[in-house]
Amino acid sequence: MIQIADIREWREHDVVDADGKKIGTLESVYVDTATDEPSFATVTVGLPTRHRLVFVPIDEAIVGPGYLKVPYDKSLVKDAPAIDTDGVLPAEQEPEVFAHYKLDHQPGAGGERRLARR
Repeated sequence: MIQIADIREWREHDVVDADGKKIGTLESVYVDTATDEPSFATVTVGLPTRHRLVFVPIDEAIVGPGYLKVPYDKSLVKDAPAIDTDGVLPAEQEPEVFAHYKLDHQPGAGGERRLARR
């Protein structure tokens, strides 16, 4: 498991897929509100004048020298739901992020969000 304090040190480092292809750079970490464990990361992708942040699960990520390796193909991550670089994930878009990776989305008992930015 990747510790929150550790992953913050990797901000701005490369995020690569299982084959080592660069996807983008790590921007931030979202934790699962039920466990407070790192769950997703946002990755800066796109052209310099048209950057956006895509979401990728990090529960099985591996930290290496100068990179974070995720077990998802670069094309899958780049097609993931995205927000603007200064945007916030709307609550109604949260299930789409989980569905993109075929992960179950279970809101809290009172309908609370599952993802919180740290």
